[in-house]
Amino acid sequence: MVRVVVVDDHALVREGLAMVLAAQPGLTVVAQRAGGPELLDFLVTAREPADVVLLDLYLPGMDGLETLRRLREQMPAPPPVLMLTTIGRRHEIRQALATGAAGFVLKDATGAELAAAVRGAHDGMTVISPSAAATLCGTGDPGLTPREREVLSLLGSGLSNRDIAGRLGLAERTVKVHVGNVLAKLGVTSRTQAALRAQVLLGSRDS
Repeated sequence: MVRVVVVDDHALVREGLAMVLAAQPGLTVVAQRAGGPELLDFLVTAREPADVVLLDLYLPGMDGLETLRRLREQMPAPPPVLMLTTIGRRHEIRQALATGAAGFVLKDATGAELAAAVRGAHDGMTVISPSAAATLCGTGDPGLTPREREVLSLLGSGLSNRDIAGRLGLAERTVKVHVGNVLAKLGVTSRTQAALRAQVLLGSRDS
């Protein structure tokens, strides 16, 4: 059972999120808090550790980013933190991830998407909801070739160059060239960023 703490300054939103999560299999909400100081106090003093924190970005006083910073300073092994907000701006998503957030979820997510994000964060994944990924990466067509789209799809599934080569029947050095071309065309610098872009490009095409 994944133990979740929900932090939002609006009681109705906080209680609604808790109800949605509690209805999902394998999840339980162990605490609800209205702000950053209350969250820090709970996590430091709780007898049983929380597994995932769902933290609103726009909290009064100590906002979500500052709360995340202090949490990482005060705890040697803090739980994964999913940032939550109504409107996700590109610079805020990047700042949250750079600060150490396990992911970023917009409040237009469905209950199933929210639950999947919590489970992913618990499993050590970097989780970006589809709408947040679209904001972060953009949705324009980068002009990938069919082979590059195949490589991107497998890269988005977390496969290494060697695994991709085996799957597609290519030499590993050829896959390395394809990956380099994909990163360049997408305008990103890492496999993680490319994987996020894959969610938008390939997911929207398949829908």
